[in-house]
Amino acid sequence: MSPIDWSILICTLAAIVIYGVYKTYGAKNMDGYLLGDQQAKWWTVGLSVMATQASAITFLSTPGQAYHSGMGFVQFYFGLPIAMVIICVSFIPIYHKLKVYTAYEFLEGRFDLKTRSLTAILFLVQRGLGAGITIFAPAIILSTILKWNLNATILVIGVLVIIYTVLGGTRAVNVTQKQQMTIIMIGMFIAFFTILNLLPADITFSNALQIAGAGDKLDILDFSFDLDNKYTVWTGLTGGVFLMLSYFGTDQSQVARYLSGKSIRESRLGLIFNGLVKVPMQFFILLVGVMVFVFYQFNQAPIFFNEVGIEKVMESQYKEDFEKIQNDYDQNYQAKSELQLSYAAAINTQNDSEAERLSGEIKILHTEELALRDATKEIIKKVDTTIETNDKDYVFIHFILNQLPRGLIGLLLAVILSAAMSSCASELNALGSTTSVDIYKRSLAPGRDEEHYVKASKWLTLLWGVIAIMFAAWGTLFENLIQLVNIIGSLFYGTILGVFIVAFYIKWIKGNAVFLSALISEAIVIYIFYLDVVPYLWLNLIGCVLVVVIASALQALLPKKGVAL
Repeated sequence: MSPIDWSILICTLAAIVIYGVYKTYGAKNMDGYLLGDQQAKWWTVGLSVMATQASAITFLSTPGQAYHSGMGFVQFYFGLPIAMVIICVSFIPIYHKLKVYTAYEFLEGRFDLKTRSLTAILFLVQRGLGAGITIFAPAIILSTILKWNLNATILVIGVLVIIYTVLGGTRAVNVTQKQQMTIIMIGMFIAFFTILNLLPADITFSNALQIAGAGDKLDILDFSFDLDNKYTVWTGLTGGVFLMLSYFGTDQSQVARYLSGKSIRESRLGLIFNGLVKVPMQFFILLVGVMVFVFYQFNQAPIFFNEVGIEKVMESQYKEDFEKIQNDYDQNYQAKSELQLSYAAAINTQNDSEAERLSGEIKILHTEELALRDATKEIIKKVDTTIETNDKDYVFIHFILNQLPRGLIGLLLAVILSAAMSSCASELNALGSTTSVDIYKRSLAPGRDEEHYVKASKWLTLLWGVIAIMFAAWGTLFENLIQLVNIIGSLFYGTILGVFIVAFYIKWIKGNAVFLSALISEAIVIYIFYLDVVPYLWLNLIGCVLVVVIASALQALLPKKGVAL
């Protein structure tokens, strides 16, 4: 990177950390440290909620997802607006009325201590893993750019986030996330228009969309009931609704954002804002990835985006085999690039029959290209099984580093790292507060003064930061990072949501029944995931329904005045 890129990157990140510490340092009580004295306006709540969900994985992985698979991933978010309305009606008034620090405090009053503790522990497990992935994602970027050791890079990023999260608490997270979301959206819009500007002069935005369509990248809606398809309208409106309900309604990293709202109205407006803006934002980020795909129709993309894999192959006995594949790939690109220009010309002259013929030929070349990419991945597997052959998460960062002008590279890296910091800060803040309030204060050290619990929250936040760094150091790429985060959430969120659904709406079910049902349901969900018989989004619905059904059955079977478990 150039000096100007380094200057933009370092100044942006340093300003966020310094501002967060300056504005919030010195909270002496739990209201100040965990709730930010409940002074947040609706726009702060809304941006903070968005920034918490929009981690570096969103801006690193989502464009790569669109590049390979198209816009269909946006269906994952279709349930979000529905979930926001339900949470505004049912969850927020109860949380504010009870004046809780965490979502799980409510469960003790409704059920008992063991149910509260179990639900809090389920949250701690899945969110602790998620925090590690949130650190791991941007570490890939910096380790690639700087040629640093990956674990050393993870340590640097983790420490940077820990500093202002531990010192400033919830308010530090809230005040910094407004600046981070501003940087993020400015950077993504600049990237989008820069990509359009880099396309050939005679390729309009309309042409770009038609080229993307010819590459099957604009298939947004899938109404099929194919269980092998992870992203359909039905998974978004069923499993997606339950995932979003659990994430925004019961995950402390999000609950803390709107618990800090100045009133029920401010919290509701913040969530409604998120519901209205989040889907278009994800659509736009996917569209950026699709435009990267169009760009590479006229500028040759690497056959494999993780350069480390190619370097290893070139040093191996499979070098000649790879060079033959690379030669075929070069020829494929030349033929496809010429066809794309002809296709755009046919569309502009309204020569529909010629456009249809060319579209068919382009699709054949796309299929051949995918086969050549797969052959390359097979060679990489033979050379080094430790290299991840799914390169979706390297697409956007490769484009940024190799195609964008100086200055913009630093800004886009600041976007990705700002997102990492905002999301990870929320997660560490939530992990620390949940451990402090629901485990330490309630069961391990009750009856201490406020200052003691504030200090305990800081130390526990630090501890979770260390755990997240350790997990990140052991992390690897899954199918891609954004899917890995959602898979981990789906393993636990259904069960957690089921407990809350029973708590809110099924008053005749008591603590023992819901506690046992949660344990049984979680075991079943993990087993179903192990069998790999349904897309992971359905696990949210399955887990929730299992808790409700099993708890209902157990409540009918258990003695009316049974012995406490």
